[in-house]
Amino acid sequence: MLAGPRMLEHMVDCVLNFEGDRYQSFRILRAAKNRYGSTSELGIFTMEAGGLVEVENPSALFLSERPAGAPGSAVVPVMEGSRPLLVEVQGLVSPSYSGGIPRRTATGLDLNRVSLLIAVLEKRVGLPLYNCDIFINVVGGVKIMEPAVDLAVALGLVSSYRDRPLKGETMLVGEVGLTGEVRPVGRLQERLREGIKMGFTSCLLPRGNLRTLNTAEEQYNTRELEIVPISSLAEAIDLALV
Repeated sequence: MLAGPRMLEHMVDCVLNFEGDRYQSFRILRAAKNRYGSTSELGIFTMEAGGLVEVENPSALFLSERPAGAPGSAVVPVMEGSRPLLVEVQGLVSPSYSGGIPRRTATGLDLNRVSLLIAVLEKRVGLPLYNCDIFINVVGGVKIMEPAVDLAVALGLVSSYRDRPLKGETMLVGEVGLTGEVRPVGRLQERLREGIKMGFTSCLLPRGNLRTLNTAEEQYNTRELEIVPISSLAEAIDLALV
């Protein structure tokens, strides 16, 4: 771990971060600096009896214990470097009985971004979350910073609040704006291919991304996946909940 003045970091050609939760078996090797190449690459390993072993299918690892039909559970295809991954986001909304300011906890996500999404749900959807304790967790200890996870976080909270699960084998991807609109995300085709590989049958995605799915090759790659375009958070809630 580099601490203090970053003199050593400036001198070297490459800085690698070895990340992982102490209570999880997998570890992530991430490039923080690479003077002669890309930093958008990472390796995922699991700790076995004989040492570290590369994980060939990280999405299967992260979803291996996903509960079926559980309210608050949502799956989102994210990009970690150049690699698409499917991760589960779990939300829990519970009435606050302690008085004072309700608790807001986020593990693996930016708490400020989660607070923004809570405000959008209250203002644009009419969900009364002001007196609820809210907990958000990215299963497996993964840290997600990209805004493409917004839709999954928001719908996970709605699902938990209403105690209604999301439709099975459905992925969610999209950035949520302050007016409740759902904005396009990048590298959509790679995300969808990962979902098809893992057996998902449908995906809620921003309507603005439809123009990227117009070529024959892209239609061929997504023929096994039902594309459900949405424009707003309210529309996504109507379509996603069971």
